[in-house]
Amino acid sequence: MNPLPNATRAHLLLPILRCRFRLRLARLGSAAAWSAALSCALPAALCATGVAKTAVLTAGLAACAVAHAQAPARRSPAPSIGAADYASRPEVKAFIAEMAERHGFIESELLQAFSQVHYNDEAVRLMTPAPPAAGRSWHAYRARFLDALRIREGLRFWREHEQWLELAAARYGVPPEIIVAIIGVETIYGRRTGEHRVLDVLTTLAFDYPRRADYFRAELGEFLLYSREANLDVFSVRGSYAGAIGLPQFMPGSIRRFAVDFDEDGRVDLRSTAADAIGSVARFLAEHGWRAGEPVRFEMLFDSEGRLAPLIEAGIRPQFTIDELAGYGVSSAEPVSFEMPLALIDLPNGDKPTSYYLGAPNFFAITRYNRSSFYAMAVYELARTLAARR
Repeated sequence: MNPLPNATRAHLLLPILRCRFRLRLARLGSAAAWSAALSCALPAALCATGVAKTAVLTAGLAACAVAHAQAPARRSPAPSIGAADYASRPEVKAFIAEMAERHGFIESELLQAFSQVHYNDEAVRLMTPAPPAAGRSWHAYRARFLDALRIREGLRFWREHEQWLELAAARYGVPPEIIVAIIGVETIYGRRTGEHRVLDVLTTLAFDYPRRADYFRAELGEFLLYSREANLDVFSVRGSYAGAIGLPQFMPGSIRRFAVDFDEDGRVDLRSTAADAIGSVARFLAEHGWRAGEPVRFEMLFDSEGRLAPLIEAGIRPQFTIDELAGYGVSSAEPVSFEMPLALIDLPNGDKPTSYYLGAPNFFAITRYNRSSFYAMAVYELARTLAARR
């Protein structure tokens, strides 16, 4: 028997390999699904000698898509109103055409994928801003994240991954306690990473949430690129109601821009590899202005609360020196460099007095991770608590 040339054999195997890849990562777990996929893909491949590569790929992917659709998928606990027929919508078709033109995706494959996307009503509900709360309280928010579970598990996480935390600190200048605190606030060290299908969430928010449609459409594109680069089935990836993924809850665009293969095993894995999560958090902060060896915030003193309004209106980006703040009756209870830029951070406490601090550039860097002063201060307070307990 004359063996097929290597190029021909590789050519014929492409549909089968693509189908195996999709079924494995989707965790369909069905022997019938494997049989159906391979029985469809194999004839398509065997009859493809001399046929254009595009035709072979199309046949193989179509067979795989049918098997994927017929196989029993893992059920997401996220509420959904079922298939929303996204593949038939003009704006989705335009998006698919753009992804095909700009990034080489196969339009028929993306159309098949989007035909299986479900509208996620919980994502829209949770993303919709709540009415301003008059009783919003920093003290109550702080208590949610400085709880016994996060402190205990944070110390354990630090102990188990100390070598990676020290390496990240040396490479990026970010202290271990800050990295540990962010992962703790985000997911309690991997305990709450989200169970929504990320493709459902991002599609829903990209095309049925006008308020931030442009942002989520961009993230949807980033997710498709990330899934292709990491050899992931798009239906296998679970995340938050906003589409954030893994221990550090990175959006797909942040994964592609800032995530690192910190343990150098040949792949970036933020979903189950603590080393990669640690290195990626540190790199994110470093690239967003973290200044090694500098404080995060300072205790603030002031003469009159009535004089603080212009500083509050100026926002949380550091832009005032301590001498300039003195003109508003503001000073620091701790030594501050004359050159360091500062911002006034106001944290309301409902009916109780507002808490005021001076935010340094490192405080602002944390807010690039989550654009909330409450969030950044909770990270700092948890980090300080963990460091003290060490």
